[in-house]
Amino acid sequence: MDKPALKVLFFGTPDFAVETLKQIHRKGYEIVAVVTTPDKPAGRGRKLKKSAVKRYAEQHGLPLLQPEKLKDKQFIETIKSLQPDVGVVVAFRILPRQVYEIPRLGTFNLHASLLPDYRGAAPINHVIINGEKETGITTFFLNDKVDTGEILLQEKVPVDKKETAGSLHDKLMYRGAELVLETLQKIEAGEIEPQPQPDLTNLHPAPKLTRENTRIDWHQPGESIERFIRGLSPYPGAWSMMRLNSEKSMRCVLYLADFEPGEPHPDSGKIHWDGKNFRIAVRDGWIIPQLIKTEGKKTLPRKDFINGLKNIKIDKNIARCY
Repeated sequence: MDKPALKVLFFGTPDFAVETLKQIHRKGYEIVAVVTTPDKPAGRGRKLKKSAVKRYAEQHGLPLLQPEKLKDKQFIETIKSLQPDVGVVVAFRILPRQVYEIPRLGTFNLHASLLPDYRGAAPINHVIINGEKETGITTFFLNDKVDTGEILLQEKVPVDKKETAGSLHDKLMYRGAELVLETLQKIEAGEIEPQPQPDLTNLHPAPKLTRENTRIDWHQPGESIERFIRGLSPYPGAWSMMRLNSEKSMRCVLYLADFEPGEPHPDSGKIHWDGKNFRIAVRDGWIIPQLIKTEGKKTLPRKDFINGLKNIKIDKNIARCY
């Protein structure tokens, strides 16, 4: 069987991009270069950490580029000299025009939603937070505006009832790699027909996750809070401040929780603790943490967390999450 003729220039950084790079490589495409971010200091020792994409490229002897600046003249000239046919972008920085226009047949991106809905940096998280029952993946040509280029291929993917950001990430990662291969094959065969994104109303944004927009609002309905926690699990985690007594207040992260409907509660965020049961009041019931991490501690399942509370003096008049 003949190898594909297209010469591919690949851009990517995290684990989500590795599966696509792996499939392109296994399929026999000539990868003229893999472009990823420079190594960055990480951890207590501030040792330089390689991106997941770089690790894969080095393990398989693929040409590697790590530009500090994407508009660097030497970087651009290097890419031009490689004469790529097509560029593939998966979870990478915004490319300038002078870079994405270099490949002869264009540069396309894999986005983890059904564009034009959920444009932005964190579509996987926001789909779960908003309680969607369906999402998808899209390949589209890059242009000057983020996530607005002509659509090449799309595929719908169901969102399971108890989906977390982690489980949906993996599901879309594998399906996305397959869609990229299909897109490359259709481009090579001249069968691709780019379509403008439809001009729809009531689109959902998918902004970058920050410290501010990942904090739990205990005044929200219980179902919304439970989805919020799943939508940020396992990364970056939905967080809250927790006060147990007049002296002890700490930051905690909830990775999994159950919502138990109940009578309306006048004091959202109040902690109920009777020595055996730990739950947090919301306006229409209770949030029951199942996987939780507090400052300076390991992530603990509910049973172990409750055992640890038995050594802490908890003031039931003060204890609350906020």
